[in-house]
Amino acid sequence: VQLQASGGGLVQAGGSLRLSCAASGFPSGFSFSSYSMGWFRQAPGKEREFVATISGTGGSTLYTNSVKGRFTISRDNAKNTVYLQMNSLNPEDTAVYYCAAAGVGVVVTTTRAYDYWGQGTQVTVSS
Repeated sequence: VQLQASGGGLVQAGGSLRLSCAASGFPSGFSFSSYSMGWFRQAPGKEREFVATISGTGGSTLYTNSVKGRFTISRDNAKNTVYLQMNSLNPEDTAVYYCAAAGVGVVVTTTRAYDYWGQGTQVTVSS
């Protein structure tokens, strides 16, 4: 499975960005809806951390506490794409954001649960 993340950029504090992650190359017998999807981020000098996840059907979502009420994860299974709408951004949100796919199909928050990773997209929030 190949994942291509896009939508990062430079934004002022309080602004918004929408990240997208397009998936392709599914193994035989699998489709995009077979995979739960997650967004993680990694700031310089820090470990990669969980941000949000959505189940294969889109019926379940989970967020890390620091983004609840500001970020929304969604997916369009017809377009094989997962999104992360980020509002009220602050400088602490600055990081490289990665999308990932997990074959379990249910919401998962640990990096080791994910089978495939995208290349990352830089998000920089200026104060």
